[in-house]
Formats: sequence, structure tokens, C-alpha cells
Amino acid sequence: MLSEAHDSQPGSIARALSVLEFLDSSQRGWNISELSRQLSVPKSTMHLIVLTLERLGYVSREPGSRKYSLSVKVWELGRGLMRNILTPEIALPHMNELVRKVQLTAHLAVLEHDQAMYVQKVDCPGLIRFDTYVGKRTNLHCTAVGKVLLAHSPEDKSGHILEREPFARYTRHTITSTALLRKEMAKVRQQGYGVDDQEEELEVRCVAVPVFRRTGELVAALGVCGTIGQVRPDNIEKLAERLREAGQNIICASRRALRDRIA
Repeated sequence: MLSEAHDSQPGSIARALSVLEFLDSSQRGWNISELSRQLSVPKSTMHLIVLTLERLGYVSREPGSRKYSLSVKVWELGRGLMRNILTPEIALPHMNELVRKVQLTAHLAVLEHDQAMYVQKVDCPGLIRFDTYVGKRTNLHCTAVGKVLLAHSPEDKSGHILEREPFARYTRHTITSTALLRKEMAKVRQQGYGVDDQEEELEVRCVAVPVFRRTGELVAALGVCGTIGQVRPDNIEKLAERLREAGQNIICASRRALRDRIA
């Protein structure tokens, strides 16, 4: 419970909520002094609030710094609303349509700490199946969805991941150095999509694009996977375009659902 000698319980709760709302609106972490100034709350009070939120699991300190960001527990609080309004279930019909058009397996992934986590999946028709499932976490440096999430994350969030050289090698194509991964991230941002070219598994190639809100905030990565015969250099651009269309449809459907829920 948040409490202070000279502050009411409702006042403390309101301040704690203001911290969560402020962190939710920001794309970077903040230390206690910065939060104190930004929210006009005494530093000693802010210290108590942040440490309590950290103990309860609602904020976490970023590795190697004194900056705090929202934890996944906050996302879990709203996952019932997310299921009804935002990504997994609302994305499903649009991913089904994408799979029908491209005949490849589709994944929707979000950034979960230092990994990508699949929150929706649609298998392609036929005998080819991929060992992925909703809730599975995968590395960022060797997957198309992971590269997209990493490339569009703020530098203070991606920096500590890039410092973990060498990265795990899965095939002879896997990127294992920070320098090469930074080049790959720049390429992803420049071309608008990421590619896993047999980097996690031989004979498998994947393409993914970022899914942005209208505000420019990254929501997720949407990708498709297939064999190297299905995902070829000559059709990657077309697949990326199909993915962008599906991503826009998901965002539009999410906005409509939100308007309907509010109404």
C-alpha cells in the first residue's frame, strides 16, 4: 500500500497512477529525479512510489541504469481489453485473409523484455508446419519479427541487447556481431521490412513488417514464414506489401472496436 505521513491514501494512489500513465506515454525510461520534476512530486515521495511499484511488479529498472519503464504486468492487467479491442483476436481474421492470399504461415509478435513473443499465429494450408505457438518467445537477432521489433525500439531499450555480443548462432547464416546487427537494423528501417534468411533454421525464410498506431507508436511485428522455395528474393517485396496491408487492416479494425466499446 502506498502511504505517506503528510499525504492521503487517495492522493498516493492518484500519484502512483500518474506515474504509470506517464511511463505509458513515453518511449524511454525515466529515473526517479526526472519523474519527480516531470510530475511535480517531491523526490522523496516519488522514490517511495517508484520503489513500491517496482516491488509490486508494475515497473522495472532497465539493466545497467537507474531508469524505470512499465513492466509486462501492466500489459497483463489490460490483456482482457487487449483481447477484445487490440491485437490477437482482432488480428485473427486479417491474418487468416493474409494466409489465404500468400499461402504462408503468419505470426504476430510483440516485444517481451529482450525477446519477441508470438501473440497470434495462423498456419498455412498443407503439410508444412512450423514449431511456433502463441506465447512462445524467440530471439530478436535471428528472426524477421525480432529484427523489426529491435529496429524500431528506442536506442535506450535496444542498446543493452546489442551489447550482448556474441549472439547465439543457430546456422551459418546467423548474425552474431553487434556491428552486423546494427547494419541489419538500419537496413530494416530503410526498406520497411525485416528478413530472416535461414538465420534461425536452414531452408526457412521469413519476412516481417512493423505495425504502427496512427501516432507512430510500434504495436507489433507481423510476419510470414515459408520454405526458401516459397519465400524467394523475387517475391519478398510483394510479401512485404501484403503484410503492410494486413497490418493497416488490423489497426483500422482495432480503432473501430475501440470506438464501438466506448460508445
